[in-house]
Amino acid sequence: MKRVVVTDATFPDVTKEEAAARAQGASFERHACKTAEEVTAAVKGADVAVVQFALLTRAAIAGFAPGATAIRYGVGYNNFDVAALNDHGVKAAYVPDYCTAEVADHTAASILALLRKLPALDASVRRGEWAAVGIAKPLKSFVDTTIGFLGFGRIAQEVATRLAPFGFHFLAHDPYFAGQFPRLTLTGLPGLLAGSDALSLHAPATPETTRIINAANLARMKPTAVLVNTARGDLIDEPALANALSAGQLAGAALDVFQTEPLPADNPLRTAPNLLLGPHAAWYSEVAVERLQSLVADEITRALTGQGVRKPVPGSTA
Repeated sequence: MKRVVVTDATFPDVTKEEAAARAQGASFERHACKTAEEVTAAVKGADVAVVQFALLTRAAIAGFAPGATAIRYGVGYNNFDVAALNDHGVKAAYVPDYCTAEVADHTAASILALLRKLPALDASVRRGEWAAVGIAKPLKSFVDTTIGFLGFGRIAQEVATRLAPFGFHFLAHDPYFAGQFPRLTLTGLPGLLAGSDALSLHAPATPETTRIINAANLARMKPTAVLVNTARGDLIDEPALANALSAGQLAGAALDVFQTEPLPADNPLRTAPNLLLGPHAAWYSEVAVERLQSLVADEITRALTGQGVRKPVPGSTA
């Protein structure tokens, strides 16, 4: 009998996933793995392993059944050892398209809130002040404002589509984007940093992009600019951003992802000014959860019936 294992999942139930497994005569197990060792033990001999946040290491992958498939609940796949998956001939799937609208909505809302100084205005009223211009100045009109995108893939394009009716201009740095978008100018990283009134991050976390928003690159941005990150926490040097906000080198930021989640109590971002913090919530809606689990269930069916994966993890070759 083939074996399907869910190593970890934060959902109330995994009935869709279990139904997909049992419909193909496979056994099904749900675990709550916290450590790499627990994952290795749980997936030993598995034909299909479904992973949310747990680390899927080389040791765990080595224990899979021949011809196995690994499936990630989500857009990212940093917790997969892709090289090990390839070395062991394991197919790897992920779900990059289940929450595109939700993340785009959250990102656009964050940009608009920061540019209109809503957090600062709210805080001023709560302090007993009543000084709209004094708090909000300087404040550009949207038609004179440039939104920059580090990465201009599916989600970034949806963000730009939502913001376009406001009259913004757009900059993007993305060596892989060869299309066109209204009022969009493609530029290098220095031009993006210097020209953006709001910079939105949409790049994957790679050796080239990890901590790309560091002290040096923050210094290249306008002191009136704001930063939004709903992509990957590893894109930002968090102490450097906290310092820039505290020193007034950046006007504000909104972050929904972090290097360590939950955000540690001693992280300097917790006390940085002009900063909106979110608990990795941009992906969420009830519809998105339903879509994610349904797509994973479909991927389980594909794996158990010998079909290719719907969305292969980039870089996977099996």
